[in-house]
Amino acid sequence: MPATGTPRSALSRNGLRRGVVAAALPLLIGALASCGYGSDAKKDDAPAKEVAAGGKKLSASEVRIGYFPNLTHATALVGLQEGLIAKELGATTIKPQSFNAGPSEIEALNGGSLDIGFIGPSPSINAYVKSKGNNLRIISGSASGGVKLVVNPDKIKTLDDLKGKKIATPQKGNTQDVAFLNWISEKGWTVDPESGKGDVSVVRTDNKVTPDAFKQGSIDGAWVPEPTASKLVSDGGTVLLDETSLWPDKKFVITNIIVSQKFLKEHPDVVEAVLKGTVKTNEWINANPDKAKASANAKLAAEGGKPLDAKVIDPAWTSILVTDDPLATTLKTESDWAVKAKLIEQPDLTGIYDLTLLNKVLKAAGKPEVSDADLGAK
Repeated sequence: MPATGTPRSALSRNGLRRGVVAAALPLLIGALASCGYGSDAKKDDAPAKEVAAGGKKLSASEVRIGYFPNLTHATALVGLQEGLIAKELGATTIKPQSFNAGPSEIEALNGGSLDIGFIGPSPSINAYVKSKGNNLRIISGSASGGVKLVVNPDKIKTLDDLKGKKIATPQKGNTQDVAFLNWISEKGWTVDPESGKGDVSVVRTDNKVTPDAFKQGSIDGAWVPEPTASKLVSDGGTVLLDETSLWPDKKFVITNIIVSQKFLKEHPDVVEAVLKGTVKTNEWINANPDKAKASANAKLAAEGGKPLDAKVIDPAWTSILVTDDPLATTLKTESDWAVKAKLIEQPDLTGIYDLTLLNKVLKAAGKPEVSDADLGAK
């Protein structure tokens, strides 16, 4: 596994004291591993109303931004809720859309109904490879971490006890699914990646359904992102493993920011303004952790009809890092794991990143530039 060697910033107070990550939490695959609360492509025009009166309009009158109503999309939740992204766009309005799964967000991007999206690394990889590098670019990181293995303590007390048990992942080939399959392989156990059958039964279950399946006993545990992981803990589960412990620097990409290549080419000024907003949002999150947590929860409540309980959001919030760095080396590792699991063919990821505008924004803000791990356009 790679070591990025970059500074870490956490949503917790202790992490804050170490500063915002400006250089450094990825679906894999098919769909974003994140847990969804809310409906697919749910539009929310409220942030658009926060555009400064008389603000200068950029080259596009509007920008359509997609995200998941998940805590691993904290940058989007807080940036939209607090108007921090809208402020940088002036008179260019935001048209937000929330999604529950990576494929639907990628479909919107490919179909021209979405310009920029917050999404996991695996949907990004899949879409990039399937389009032969013609539909998107990763332009920034957003989050790291926030993934845990939670189990029924009455059935599973040690990692070795997972053998023969039923463990849920969000979707076949998504980031958590691939990470779990790789972990199983490193244990010397075997599982068929298509059916999920083997020494461990990998049960692909929508994150919205996983808590009920756990309470009913139809699964013995789950390798899932936040806030699903903390929801399972609140229902009696025990965290047996935090995925951050498996990475040398305890950082791995869980959320990227992607853009339509067409939109990037035609409206680089708008893309740059959005990135100014996300960088400032990450700064604000780290400077105001409690306010940021409340802001994210307010946005989740607006999406799903009710906020997360404190016993769920508090532990979930502190396990996620916001970062401007896309942690490109970890995306490459996750891609290698998917190949190893025979879920994808060896991809050519050259050109998947374009960090030009992000590094411009970071440099102007006096922050370190970030690396594309030699996966930028040549």
